[in-house]
Amino acid sequence: MLVIVVAVLVIAGEDGDEATTPAPGRTTSSRTPQARTQGPRDERADLISFQLDDRSAAGITDIWVVWTIKNSSSEKSDYSWDWEAVDADGTRLVNGTELETDVLAGQTARGESPTTLNSATGIHLNITSFNRTVSY
Repeated sequence: MLVIVVAVLVIAGEDGDEATTPAPGRTTSSRTPQARTQGPRDERADLISFQLDDRSAAGITDIWVVWTIKNSSSEKSDYSWDWEAVDADGTRLVNGTELETDVLAGQTARGESPTTLNSATGIHLNITSFNRTVSY
């Protein structure tokens, strides 16, 4: 009986929607490029770009995450996503949650948020969950 309960708990704890995926990015001269995912068009594809922007100057560390959302649905939408920054060894250095609200159908929204990272070199961003909901 104990084996069945453990097996049920292990299976119930798995959620396919919470898979970690590389964050989309675009290459620009002032930003660290990130991996881009290719897949079927879904709400996750609305996150066009999510990357690190190293604004450090004069010995002061200043690293931000910046994003671009394009609402491909026919309704005004709210977006929320969880992310993590990992080093080359896969060690999580920082994680966070971002929110973009009231994005009209077809509209593009850009945002940014500071991080506590000490460097952007060799850091990869992963999206650990992503949600789009209808905005009222």
